[in-house]
Amino acid sequence: MERIEAVRSTGLADQIIIEEYKGQKIDDIQKYGVDIFAIGSDWVGYFDYLKEFCEVVYLPRTEGISSTQLRQERPSVKIGIVGTGSIARRFVPEAGFVNSVEITGAFNPNQDECRSFCQEFSIPTVASSFEELLENCTAVYIASPHITHYDYSNRALIAGKHVLCETPFVFKRSEAEELFKIAEENNLVMMVALKTAYCPAFGHLITLLKSGMIGEIVDVNASVTTLTDESSQKLDKAFLGGSMSENACFPLLPIFKLLGTDYKDIRFYSKMRNGVDIYTKAVIQYQSAIASFQVGLGVKSEGNMVISGTKGYAYVPAPWWKTDYFEIRYEDQNQNKKYFYPYSGEGLRYEIKEFASIVLSDRLLYSKLSKKEYFAMTSILEDYYKRHSVVFIDSQ
Repeated sequence: MERIEAVRSTGLADQIIIEEYKGQKIDDIQKYGVDIFAIGSDWVGYFDYLKEFCEVVYLPRTEGISSTQLRQERPSVKIGIVGTGSIARRFVPEAGFVNSVEITGAFNPNQDECRSFCQEFSIPTVASSFEELLENCTAVYIASPHITHYDYSNRALIAGKHVLCETPFVFKRSEAEELFKIAEENNLVMMVALKTAYCPAFGHLITLLKSGMIGEIVDVNASVTTLTDESSQKLDKAFLGGSMSENACFPLLPIFKLLGTDYKDIRFYSKMRNGVDIYTKAVIQYQSAIASFQVGLGVKSEGNMVISGTKGYAYVPAPWWKTDYFEIRYEDQNQNKKYFYPYSGEGLRYEIKEFASIVLSDRLLYSKLSKKEYFAMTSILEDYYKRHSVVFIDSQ
């Protein structure tokens, strides 16, 4: 964004285009009728394949000026990782695609697992304690068991570290409010790693629908289900496992984005096994709309999302929470439209980029998710675990 503003301020550019996917150069050259493609001489030969479409010019670099060097010299976010499980193993490679992010250490109470993790990903600090991890980072990514999120987030914020915490964030609204208060009072970033919120397709879907493309939104239904090994910690009652804790934040995201957080009523219907829900369906009542979602760890259903409006509907195929494609459909099928967007790797790089950008900008912006949405998600989880309006189906 700094580079875009610098180019715009010269007054020399008629249009500035952000490159978002591989192969976009050819598309843009043809789309905008580009005559000359110019780039620095350190890329000589690399872009010769574009000569089929336009003239390619390699310009000599200005002595002493290098954008690559500037990026290397700028401040970076040094991230320490808490937890070395499956999501952390995806996080580290994804962070490598984000400028100004450096993984400096990891902590797991199981030191053997921690050492193995750090060795595999060439992470310099194998922290023997959480305090040692904090000494070697400016921000913390919390990917530990759900029940530890509040404690690690609290300790990190008190130590003056920015926090990116995996979902579910916490299980009590009072805890969520407390953590954000600490962060704001100390000018720190407290962000929840709900990756779908930061992905290009999802953001554009919400923008289109809120602009009235399908009329008034009357119903939102989304499903997130997987078949999980019964020995997994995800299904362990002691760790607050279950379908709601593991998956509910994902369908709540589009519901709150499109219908808001001021719902009138919510009811849950759960299938239980060994004290945890292997499948839960929830129905949320609004003043002039309805929403529902299905989450499961032991029951499988179609993982799509359908958003119904008075003029048409949006269809997002499975898995909708990491989609690169969706459709807007109407009664007259000739008006139907399909939309395609980039979705790179595991999708975590988008949330990491957002986190790093906010930290480095020194402005506490929450452009993709609001505190109100965080708090509402936490309130629903709290209601569920207090068994408010929960109906058990053939519970065991």
